[in-house]
Formats: sequence, structure tokens, C-alpha cells
Amino acid sequence: MEFLLTFFFVCILAFNSSSAFPIPGKVPFLSFKESFSTIFGDQNLHLLDSNGKSVQISLTKSSGSGFKSRNLYTNAFFSASIKLPANYAAGVVVAFYTSNADVFKTNHDEIDFEFLGNVEGKEWLVQTNFFGNESMQRGREERYKLWFDPTHDFHSYSILWNRNWIIFYVDDVPIRHVRRVDAMGGDFPTKPMSLYATIWDGSDWATDGGKHKINYGFAPFKADFTKFVIHGNGCSADQIQHCQNNAYVPNFVRKFNGLKPNEFSKMKEFRKKHTIYSYCEDKRRYSTALPECTRSRK
Repeated sequence: MEFLLTFFFVCILAFNSSSAFPIPGKVPFLSFKESFSTIFGDQNLHLLDSNGKSVQISLTKSSGSGFKSRNLYTNAFFSASIKLPANYAAGVVVAFYTSNADVFKTNHDEIDFEFLGNVEGKEWLVQTNFFGNESMQRGREERYKLWFDPTHDFHSYSILWNRNWIIFYVDDVPIRHVRRVDAMGGDFPTKPMSLYATIWDGSDWATDGGKHKINYGFAPFKADFTKFVIHGNGCSADQIQHCQNNAYVPNFVRKFNGLKPNEFSKMKEFRKKHTIYSYCEDKRRYSTALPECTRSRK
């Protein structure tokens, strides 16, 4: 089944070469029941449609909730359309990310979208991050504002990851690209990862550094997910060695080697208008820039 999904996706990609990826709706979307499993807060996770392709996770005073893909993937494209909680959402964190912490307990990798709630009348912020081999102490966070209200409608958030690149997309706009350099060593994620989505209480840091806490009078805080896409070579946790040794990667992921000029221009425009923090520019935190940042500080 995964081979057929990948083949169909690549055919569409070749047909629609004017953008980085097909418009959501032209690709086969995954069934939640077949592709994902709940990891906590079962009572706060609900299917939104009869065909099982849309799901809602929520945060209440008693529990958050979350789910993950049943398989791990070695280099892949991950995407979902997400609608975030409206009104007062300070302290709320909605995360859409890849990780292998349940398999590699002391040296896990991660690639993150984290959506940080705010007080009513102020916008949600988006944070991206990545690390390999438990290198969280060398955080590579960036934060951005969006050009739309993510609580009013669904928008797609996507991650492309191969052996040399990580690209974060919002809708069809690349908002961040990371190119692996040798000096990064094991900080660049390389091991098979699952796709996760969670909602939880981040009152101690998420909104103005913890200044604004969650107000459970506005609970439940609900995040809706639909249009799941995963293209990669999947394996179960007990097949992890096979997954690591298997060289198959979807063709468009394997061959990706940087943004096209028009895509780069889109990213540059977004970053100029909407980036509010980048670790590469944080000289107080990193007096010596991390290796992939050297160019941005010149």
C-alpha cells in the first residue's frame, strides 16, 4: 500500500512541477485508524468524520492527548492540515513532530513544529526545532508569526527530511531550510522516526516565557487534524534494524537537493516579514555560531 501511495504521489509531483508539492486534496490521505495510534489521553481524542481521516485532540485540566504513526520512517515527507484552538490559549502547546524517543531512549532524534498559544487578541506563534542524538542542549529553535489566523481554518504544515536537508513548509511556503554540514556531526537527525501530534500544558515557558499561564476556564482546548500524508519507507519498532539498513527512500525525497529559486524567494520573503527569533542570530546564547549558522552571521 505504501508503495502505491508513493508512486501515485510522485506521478502527481511530476505533473504539477510548478510548486514544491501538490496542493493538498490531490494526494491520497491516510486513514487515522489504520496509520496512527493513541499515546495518551484517550478520552480527549475523537474522530471527526465517518471515514476516519480527521481527528480532534484536546487539553483539559485532567489531561492532554496525543497520537503517533504506527510505523517509523527513514527519510520522508510528513504533512497534515491543522486548525488550532481559538480564543484564550495562553500556555497551550500543540506539537506536530517526528521523534524516535520511544525506541532510542538515550540518543533520540526529533524534528518539530510547535504551536504556542497566546492571550485572547494576540496571535499564536510557530516554533520549529530539530536535533539528533539527544543534542537538545544545542537548541536550534526559530519562532515566527503567521500571515493568517490558524484558528479560523485548516492550514497544512509539512516536513521534508532526507540525509542532507530538512525543510519546513506552511501551506505551499517553505519557511525554513536546514542543510546538513559535516561539522554538525550527530546533531543532524538520521535515525528512523515516527510522526506525532500532541496537545499539552506548557504554562512554564510557552507564552512570553511563562508570563501567561493556562486558564482552564477556557477549556477544553481543541486542535483538529486532517489530510495526513506520509511518504517514506515505514517499518515497525521491532524491525528497526531492517528500517535503518533499507536504502529505499521515495524518489522525490531522495533527490531533493535544495529549493528552487522561486521557492527560495518565497522563503526569504516569509522570513523577512515573520521571523521573530532565530538561534543563528542569538549571540548571547551562542557566542560562537553553530556550524550551519556561519553564513547567516557574515
